[in-house]
Amino acid sequence: MGLRILSRPLHILIFIGGWLSFALGAIGVVLPILPTTPFMLLAAACFARTSPKFHEWLLNSRVFGKLIRDWQSGRFIEASAKKRALIVVALTFSFSIWVVDFFWLRVMLVGFWLTCTFFIGRLPTQPQSDSVKVVSNK
Repeated sequence: MGLRILSRPLHILIFIGGWLSFALGAIGVVLPILPTTPFMLLAAACFARTSPKFHEWLLNSRVFGKLIRDWQSGRFIEASAKKRALIVVALTFSFSIWVVDFFWLRVMLVGFWLTCTFFIGRLPTQPQSDSVKVVSNK
């Protein structure tokens, strides 16, 4: 299946979306409430469609490159990265819950914490092999 050619406006929108995703991911490095990994993966996907130069730059990034390459090649993150993510989520949400006085906001934060923990916890830590992938024809 070949790469579909994008219209010029769509190409520009996806390219801008890549940079917005990259910016949000970079902010997430210093502001733990923003998730870095999903934004960097989205930026890589956008650049893969619109700019081989920036896609390659992101893949070779010292900070994000390995994470993106692992995800693109085998749909997994390393166990150490998963552990760090869970620790950062736990610390960030614990602090937020401790600081906030409004009960319903605390309840909402606990819900977000559990949701983030659930989704991060489900991420595979081993590359998915082609022999394990099952496609349903239903």
